[in-house]
Amino acid sequence: MSSKIFSAILTVAVSVFLVSLFFIMGISYNYFTTLQKRQLKNETELAAQGVSVSGIDYFNNLNTENYRITWIDSDGNVIYDNEADSKTMTNHLEREEVQEALKTGYGEAYRYSSTLEDRQLYAAKRLEDGTVLRLSIVQMAVWTLLLGLAQPICVVVVIALVLSFILSSRIAKKIVKPINEIDLNHPEEYYGKDNYKEIEPLLRHISMQMMQHKEDQARIEKTALIRQEFSANVSHELKTPLHAISGYAELIENGLVKEEDIKPFAGKIRVESSRMTKLVEDIIDLTNLDNGGKEMQWEESDFYKITENAIDSLEDVARKADVKVSLEGESTVMWAAPQMLYSIAYNLCHNAIKYNKPGGSVRVSVNQTRYNTILKVQDTGIGIPDESKARIFERFYRVDKSRSKAVGGTGLGLSIVKHAVMIHNGQIEINSKINEGTEFIVTLPNQQGEPEI
Repeated sequence: MSSKIFSAILTVAVSVFLVSLFFIMGISYNYFTTLQKRQLKNETELAAQGVSVSGIDYFNNLNTENYRITWIDSDGNVIYDNEADSKTMTNHLEREEVQEALKTGYGEAYRYSSTLEDRQLYAAKRLEDGTVLRLSIVQMAVWTLLLGLAQPICVVVVIALVLSFILSSRIAKKIVKPINEIDLNHPEEYYGKDNYKEIEPLLRHISMQMMQHKEDQARIEKTALIRQEFSANVSHELKTPLHAISGYAELIENGLVKEEDIKPFAGKIRVESSRMTKLVEDIIDLTNLDNGGKEMQWEESDFYKITENAIDSLEDVARKADVKVSLEGESTVMWAAPQMLYSIAYNLCHNAIKYNKPGGSVRVSVNQTRYNTILKVQDTGIGIPDESKARIFERFYRVDKSRSKAVGGTGLGLSIVKHAVMIHNGQIEINSKINEGTEFIVTLPNQQGEPEI
């Protein structure tokens, strides 16, 4: 980074210097041209006075180095010229400086001279007798000025380049030094400091990125921990029915079971097998939900009808638990995955039955507003302690472990409900009091993306 800053500063410095040199040369050229004109005018005034006094004799032994002197009569004929034969020269009456001198007494011009084959500055002075004295000098060219100033310009260029190199290097290091000293783990420490005002937005962005990174890292670690716990819990949950099945089967195989006990043992094997099958099914469902339910088909679904089917499938469970289940509401057509809607209704109703009291009840209602479909499942069961409300959707979490074992279940039901609701962009609420009952309220949008007003 410092090398880029150094290159940028050096480039700017050299560019500014060259542009400045260009303007200085232009100004210098204009200045020396003006000075040349002024000097030419003064020389013309002096020469005019000399010719007025001495006539043509004034030119005898006169040092006219660098100057061309031409004396012209009032008709434009050349009387005298120090660099050409006056007899062979053309009439000068139409020359710009001559015309101006005849009219105003003094005239100036600059042009290319065909006689001397170079660019000349001309100054003409009208004398008292009506003749015109003209002096000219070669106009200084830009290249002449450059050659004349070549040595000092080279010295200045070298000094400027050296200074630009040194200063660019120091400035680049000075700019980069505070940046190199930044502790990227704590960018907020540099907010408001003078040296970091220009890069404060960058520091804030870095801080936000670091916070996001930490959150992502924490989320990854939490996910890894959940998966680790999930694997351990699955292993534990599977071991119990497998050990039971293996034990009962071994007893029967070795003839250690009385004839009248074979049927009860077979029944226990069937129960444990069903429990294990249900656990595997729930794990498969949960895995599909973790993948966003991509394998499930979405269609126009009647949540009321789906809930009615779920309650019908739980009729035998409710009868054995001595719990009355009722359903209220109306047909509610919405865009959803029917398999997930069934899981929501089934698991909430199943839990309401399992954790209820003998002679208790479960009231289920499905209603629809303009934008949402709302499922309510209210029971008269044991309730959920406040400290457990935040954890009941965790996988394999059970509020009352002893009761859970007695009534069965995999401990994955509410986790499946939560994931299914999230995939439908819905919300779930819990209202519960110990020994009075629990109410779950699930709100799902009729069409994905539409808000409740």
